Amino acid sequence: MPKRVWFLIIGMLVNTTGNSFLWPLNAIYMHDYLGKTLAMAGFVLMLNSAAGVLGNLLGGYLFDRIGGYKAIMLGILLTIASLIGLTLWHGWPHYVWFLTILGFSGGIVFPSMFALAGAAWPEGGRKAFNAIYLAQNVGVAVGPALAGIVADYQFDYVFKVNLGMYILFFIIALLTFKRLEVGSIAPKNVVGESKRIINKAPFYALLIISSSSVLCWLAYSQWSATIASYTQDLGLGLKQYSLLWTINGLLIVIGQPLIAPLIKRWEHQLKRQLVFGVILIAISFGIIAFASDFKMFGVAMLVLTFGEMFYTPALPTIANQLAPKGRQGFYQGIINSAATGGRMIGPLFGGIMVDQYGMIPLVLTLVVIVLFAIIPCLIYDYPLKKNNIVVDS
Repeated sequence: MPKRVWFLIIGMLVNTTGNSFLWPLNAIYMHDYLGKTLAMAGFVLMLNSAAGVLGNLLGGYLFDRIGGYKAIMLGILLTIASLIGLTLWHGWPHYVWFLTILGFSGGIVFPSMFALAGAAWPEGGRKAFNAIYLAQNVGVAVGPALAGIVADYQFDYVFKVNLGMYILFFIIALLTFKRLEVGSIAPKNVVGESKRIINKAPFYALLIISSSSVLCWLAYSQWSATIASYTQDLGLGLKQYSLLWTINGLLIVIGQPLIAPLIKRWEHQLKRQLVFGVILIAISFGIIAFASDFKMFGVAMLVLTFGEMFYTPALPTIANQLAPKGRQGFYQGIINSAATGGRMIGPLFGGIMVDQYGMIPLVLTLVVIVLFAIIPCLIYDYPLKKNNIVVDS
């Protein structure tokens, strides 16, 4: 792995560690500390994710126009400003305002991080995006474990630590990311030409595979929304709930050697990686239907994590393969906004389902929804085949 990619990995690690102090606890904080219903908490998380969709699209556009360094710095500065506000005012309705801004500013950062990874290591293929994905999940392993301890002591400190981590991320990006820009900004005439004359089949393929991401993330988002509150109702403490996320992050790191033989075997068969991952994700929600203690939730998280390891890194890889020259940022913005769109719909959908029907009907519905996500995984390359365009599938 080139040394320049390590700067992105370290930056993503710090960024995600800070973020994961807050996002797994959002629903719990609004429900248990601010006294709001799960449906209202879901609505607020929907606003956060809706802003994230816009941020992802803007971040991808800015990457193609002004470069990843400037786009990332803009997102970081907006995030720091909103976290300062959230640290000072985290009651109602201030929590809603600042959480929405955080969704927008965070959305700007992520597509540029992935697009920069592709530009910094173009020959790396899936490895470049898997490295960033691993960094995310090391942060997910560390952040919630510490957040559960901090929140048990005093919840206000969660906001302060998040702010401190983002200031550190700002320093890392300021000192190192600019040198990654070489060759990542397309000339304006290339961007303009790609809009006018490029075959639209890759874009249609991107939209199809993005629909799979929406469905999977609609389900996945329940872990930080309805499932988070459900674990508390069953008597699991914040420390145990946060430990589930630590299991998720650690498994993604230490599980790489376990999945490596299949990944190598399916290196140029991304469809198989996607479908196998989706099936495991669906099974994990089936397990939740029978879960009543920490062990069963742990098993569900284990299965979910292995599904995620096959499914998630394949998506930015496909987006990078499909993107015409000068449109890498835009395509990464689309695939990231699809995931954010799922997170936008998920908490509100889950909150309403739980309030009306209960938790078990919700998770059984999620199994069906996730299985439907297999269909776009199988057919996303149809527009490519129709136009005789070859990519790894």
